[in-house]
Amino acid sequence: MSLDVNKIREDFEILSESMNGKPLVYLDSAATALKPKAVLEAMEKYHTTASANVHRGVYKISNEATEMYEGARTTVAQFINATSEREIVFTKGATSALNLVAMSYGLHNLKPGDEILTTELEHHSSFLPWQNVAKVTGAILKFIPLTDEGRVTVENFESVLTDNTKVVALNHVSNVMGYIAPIKEICELAHQKGAVVVVDAAQSAPHIPIDVQALDCDFLALTGHKIYGPTGIGVLYGKFDLLNEMEPIEFGGEMIDIVEKEASTFKDAPFRFEAGTPPIAGAIGLAAGMEYLNNLGWDRVRQHELELRDYATQQMSKIEGLKIFNPTTDTGIISFNVDMVHPHDMATVYDVNGVCVRAGHHCAQPLMKWLCQPATLRATFSIYNTKEDVDTLIAATLEGKETFGDVF
Repeated sequence: MSLDVNKIREDFEILSESMNGKPLVYLDSAATALKPKAVLEAMEKYHTTASANVHRGVYKISNEATEMYEGARTTVAQFINATSEREIVFTKGATSALNLVAMSYGLHNLKPGDEILTTELEHHSSFLPWQNVAKVTGAILKFIPLTDEGRVTVENFESVLTDNTKVVALNHVSNVMGYIAPIKEICELAHQKGAVVVVDAAQSAPHIPIDVQALDCDFLALTGHKIYGPTGIGVLYGKFDLLNEMEPIEFGGEMIDIVEKEASTFKDAPFRFEAGTPPIAGAIGLAAGMEYLNNLGWDRVRQHELELRDYATQQMSKIEGLKIFNPTTDTGIISFNVDMVHPHDMATVYDVNGVCVRAGHHCAQPLMKWLCQPATLRATFSIYNTKEDVDTLIAATLEGKETFGDVF
């Protein structure tokens, strides 16, 4: 059974809006997904019925807020099949989660000569923290070679894996190419060398089911606003023993055990990494987004997004002068350019036609250099998109090609 997209679209009120006088066609879910009513209602319920702080009060609505917040942690743990809720740290986003690992684990465990393996596919949030760790510790940053189409393979990973490899940091799905990396196989090989694997799952979590136990990754980061949840909330998953050995990087209320004038001790994970008032409403909204997605059924979500991908690539391949950089993408992410037209110029034509696409380097400048492009256009397809959205994209592309073709 396929998704009832028309019914799904009713859950996203913004889709009834227009943009520049045209029906809104939202094709930028890789940047941030739209928010369904269920997410907004869950957050409103907290704010209107239990708007108190968590873990601290002994009164009724504080207890209710704590139950909602910790219930969200349970939902996240189940969503990625973590062993325990203690392996789930709430952060302000995937960027914050990835930086936490680099600053707490990386800076305290790496030394000169140790190797960090990464790729040119990485979002800056996955790459820059480890570039900094290498700079501070003297560790060596090495890159896994990509195939001609821009994929990470097990064979290419093995070609740079050595006894000195201590950290492997890579994305599960590239935010530009949309390829799914062979994380499970990479984890197995990395662990044979005693290395830990840090996975950026910001782009995979909304589109493919994640099982951290099956992958056997050591750390995994995701962000709420791409999983139909709110901004300002993210998750760091970490194997409990690793998390509990790591030092906090923020200090304050709630993360402490005992505070003395001379020294202090800290709570076990995850609380040692959640100083101060946590993003309570954000966590509740994130859990609602995950539940919304789970209720749709992963098989149907995947089928729908891949059908749109296939239809879009077929239609785009008919346009002379349009180059798709990832024609064999594993997800609903399509990156492309039109010959002789800068992506930003094309994006203005899409905007006039009510179409939201991304134009730029997508926080992946090393990949843009690998592609020999200053920037690319990116269209991403999600649960609320239709073939009519694709048709509008194609019509706007032809209009832009004709408009700028007259210039050249």
